[in-house]
Amino acid sequence: MRHGLSNRQIAVRSGVSRDAVKYHVANAIAKLGLADRQELRAWVGAPADSAIRHAVPPLPLDGCATKESTMKLGQIGQISRTVRDIERSVTWYRDVLGLTHLYTFGDLAFFDCAGTRLFLSVAEKGEDAGTQSILYFRVDDLHATCAELASLGVEIISPPHLIHKHESGVEEWMAFFNDPDGHPLALMTQVGPRT
Repeated sequence: MRHGLSNRQIAVRSGVSRDAVKYHVANAIAKLGLADRQELRAWVGAPADSAIRHAVPPLPLDGCATKESTMKLGQIGQISRTVRDIERSVTWYRDVLGLTHLYTFGDLAFFDCAGTRLFLSVAEKGEDAGTQSILYFRVDDLHATCAELASLGVEIISPPHLIHKHESGVEEWMAFFNDPDGHPLALMTQVGPRT
């Protein structure tokens, strides 16, 4: 939902029927008290047990940031590339280029490039494997940075959302927006488990 996938695309990735996806989407909308699918996609809440919920109080994405600018984009944390075959690509990036393979999750693979993460994903059906790469900027406060960007007129096309929770409890959170030419950009942060 956060990435704007259709019910069909979600069903294919999840290995379930479209009807199952429709049921779960409708359930989420009802349980969160939202009006529709668009509101669900834009929902900025975090699960009750999420580490980010306790890291920094989230600010609204309505462009109403009231404090002085604190937005600071950090180093580029991740760059994504689409590939045709994930196994072949993992072998090539690991064994030929010598990059450190961090982990593979389904048809997604991650490598370390001296602190910048390389994210490989299989191109969607009909999508060119040479699709525009996404620049992922590290930030300390994902919600506040999104709120500030929104106050500057930037449309947040995919609000802050949990991408992955590692076995260690570290959570990966991201949000997406476009540059003036419509090229995708992203913000990312990692939040450690509550102690």
